[in-house]
Amino acid sequence: MTFEEVLRLGDDALVAAQRLAEWCARAPEMEEDVALTNIALDQLGAARMLLSYAGELEGAGRDEDALAYLRDDREFRNVLLVELPNGDFAMTMAKLLFLAAYQRDRYRQLMAGPDDRLAGIAGTTVKESVYHLDHAALWTIRLGDGTEESRRRMQSAVDMVWPYTYELFDGNDLRDGWLATVEPVLSDATLARPEEGGWAPRGGRTGLHTEHLSYLLAEMQVLHRAHPGAAW
Repeated sequence: MTFEEVLRLGDDALVAAQRLAEWCARAPEMEEDVALTNIALDQLGAARMLLSYAGELEGAGRDEDALAYLRDDREFRNVLLVELPNGDFAMTMAKLLFLAAYQRDRYRQLMAGPDDRLAGIAGTTVKESVYHLDHAALWTIRLGDGTEESRRRMQSAVDMVWPYTYELFDGNDLRDGWLATVEPVLSDATLARPEEGGWAPRGGRTGLHTEHLSYLLAEMQVLHRAHPGAAW
C-alpha cells in the first residue's frame, strides 16, 4: 500500500470520529450517548493506527499527531461523506450506516491483502466496523419503520446522503457488495432506495472539500496549533 492509500483510510476514520464526538452529551438518550461516543473512539483508534503507518510509509518524519493536527484542509484525503454536518439523528445514522458498511468490506479486503502491517490493523478495525454497522442498521430500521415523522426524517436523510456514497468506491470494486448489505436494511426500514446514478459529488480524495471540513479542523486542531510541541 502507498502512503496516499493508507492516508485516505486514516483520514476517513479521523474525520468520522470528530463528527461522531460532537454527539457527546447531545444524543437523544443516555445509552445512545455512550454508544456514539464509543463508536467515535473506535474510529479514532483506527485513525491513529492508520496515520501512524501512513507516516512511516511517507518517510518524512511526520507521526500521527503531525498528520492529524498540522495539515490544512487541502491536504486531507477523506471522502466528503464523513465531513458533512451531523444534521439530525437520522442523518447521523444514515451516514454511519453507509460508512460502516463500506469500512467493514474494505477492512476485510485488506485483511487478505499482501501488506501484513495493514492486514493486522484491518483485523482489529473490522470487528469494530461490524458493530458500527449493526448499530446503525438497527436505528435505521427503528426510525424508518416507526412513526410517520421518524420515517420522513430517515428517508430524507438517506436521500440526502446517498449521492456522497459513490466517492467511497473510486478505485475499488466494493459497491455491489455494499449494496447487498445496505439494500436489505432499507427494505426492512420500509425506506425507498435512491436510484443509482445521478449527481455524485467528489473531490475529497484529491483535497477538494466542502467548507464544513475547514470548520471541523479549526476546532480539532486549535489546541495543538496553539501550543506546538507541548506534552503532558
